[in-house]
Amino acid sequence: MKKFLLLLLFLAAFASKAQEQNTLTNDEKKAGWQLLFDGKTTAGWHGYNMKGIYSAWRVADGELYLDATAPDRGDIITDQEFENYELMLEWKITDCGNSGIIFNSIESPKYKHAYETGPEMQILDNACAPDAKIPKHRAGNLYDLIAPATESAKPANQWNAVRIISNKGHLELWLNGALQAETTMFTPEWEAMIAKAKWKNYPDFGKSNKGRVMLQGDHEGRVSFRNIKIRLLR
Repeated sequence: MKKFLLLLLFLAAFASKAQEQNTLTNDEKKAGWQLLFDGKTTAGWHGYNMKGIYSAWRVADGELYLDATAPDRGDIITDQEFENYELMLEWKITDCGNSGIIFNSIESPKYKHAYETGPEMQILDNACAPDAKIPKHRAGNLYDLIAPATESAKPANQWNAVRIISNKGHLELWLNGALQAETTMFTPEWEAMIAKAKWKNYPDFGKSNKGRVMLQGDHEGRVSFRNIKIRLLR
C-alpha cells in the first residue's frame, strides 16, 4: 500500500511538472511575457512565405517538434513581428541533428528563405553533426559569425535553455546560463563581420532590428521546442 501511495505521489508530481510547461507565471505575465507556443497546437506559426504550416511540424507531450523523416518539411516562422525583445525557449535535438533559431527575419516574396535576412543561433549535436567541425557553426554560436570562448551545450536528447536579447542593436545570445555571443548590430564592425562570413552574398542580412522568429526545419534530426516566450523591451 505504501509503495502504491508513493507511486501515486510520483505520478502526481510528474503531471504537475508537465502542466507547468508552456505556461506563464503571474510574475511573468506582469512583466509582459507572451507565450509563442501554447503546448497543444501550432497556432501562431506558419511556413515561411506560406499561409499554412508544414505537416512535419507536430505537437506531442507539450513539445513542438519537427519529424525529420516527413517529406513535407521546412522552416516555420511566427505570425507576429517583434522589435526590441527578450526571447526564451528550450530545445533538444537527436543524435547528429542540426537546426537553428533565426530572429529579426523579414518575411517577403522578395526572399526565398528566412536566413537571407535574419541572424541565427545554432542548434546542433556537437558530438557528431558534420557542421560541428566548423568552430563558428557549433551549438550556441551566432552562426558563422561568433564562436563563444566557452561552450555550454548539453549532449543530444537533453533540453537546452536559450535566451536571446535583441534591443536597439545590442545583441546577446545565452545558452544554459552562459553568454555565447554579445555584439552591436548595425555598426561598421557588424558589417565587417558579415563581409567575412557566408552572409556576404545576402545584401539584406542583419539589417533589421524588427522581424519574425523562425525555427529551422530543413536539416537532419528531430528537433523539439517548448516554453517559447517573448517580452518586448521598452
